[in-house]
Amino acid sequence: MDGIINVYKEKGYTSHDVVAKMRGILRMKKIGHTGTLDPEAEGVLPVCLGRGTKLCDMLTEKDKAYRAVLLLGMETDTQDTTGKILGRWPVEQSADMEKAVSEAILSFMGPYAQIPPMYSALKVNGKKLYELARAGKEVERQPRPVEILHIQIEKMDLPRVVMHVECSKGTYIRTLCHDIGRKLGCGGCMEELVRTRSGRFKIKDSLRLSKIEDLRDKGEIEHFVLPVDCVFEELPKLTMKPGEGDKLVHNGNFFGAELAGGSQFLRARVYDSSGQFIGIYGYEENKKRYQPQKLFLGGS
Repeated sequence: MDGIINVYKEKGYTSHDVVAKMRGILRMKKIGHTGTLDPEAEGVLPVCLGRGTKLCDMLTEKDKAYRAVLLLGMETDTQDTTGKILGRWPVEQSADMEKAVSEAILSFMGPYAQIPPMYSALKVNGKKLYELARAGKEVERQPRPVEILHIQIEKMDLPRVVMHVECSKGTYIRTLCHDIGRKLGCGGCMEELVRTRSGRFKIKDSLRLSKIEDLRDKGEIEHFVLPVDCVFEELPKLTMKPGEGDKLVHNGNFFGAELAGGSQFLRARVYDSSGQFIGIYGYEENKKRYQPQKLFLGGS
């Protein structure tokens, strides 16, 4: 099987746990996930199979959507409720406070320089930050540019606020909750997190591991494996002419636009003459040719 399965990661599993369980369920080794979710978080985790594993990095770069519960009045070392409590502050329950909370949350809309949390898998000098944090060490982290594409308050019952957040890759929702609390001066951390979308993959279409195992036993799992090229449906499609065109793309070589109907697109999905997806190509105007880009599957 080559493609992607939209998995619903349940609480208590790491993303690596999901991959390990999928290898056992599907009895195949070449499997990878597309973006880490903390063990206590749940929701959409696209999992790539076979040749689809070449997509892992590209899918990680897609924007994502979350439903998060912000708990005001408390800060922890992990920026969520699983960590050591560093401080507590009273949160006034009043109309004025609700207005202040709303304004603070909405102020994070747009580009934003976010300092990654110590409890994260990012590396500094070859060491993962969470390894340093567990050893009682804290190191300076540089702010990283992220973007909050959309943020909406779904429910406010102070000290808790339920938010819907759409954001760019690399955004830590735990840190967003922490930063909102800091802006309000009362502290804050993340109490719950559900990823509702990752790129084009939505929570309503996701499958729990138990369901995937059931589909395997019924011999129906292949119907739920999405083809690799479904991720790039927004790009124009180029089909090679048989003969020389097929030979060039099967070997990963560049080709002239005339071998694919003469169209010149900045980026395109390329297929051989039999309809097999080959990969993503970009057009080089100065050389008048298409060149394989990051994703190249080749031909069989």
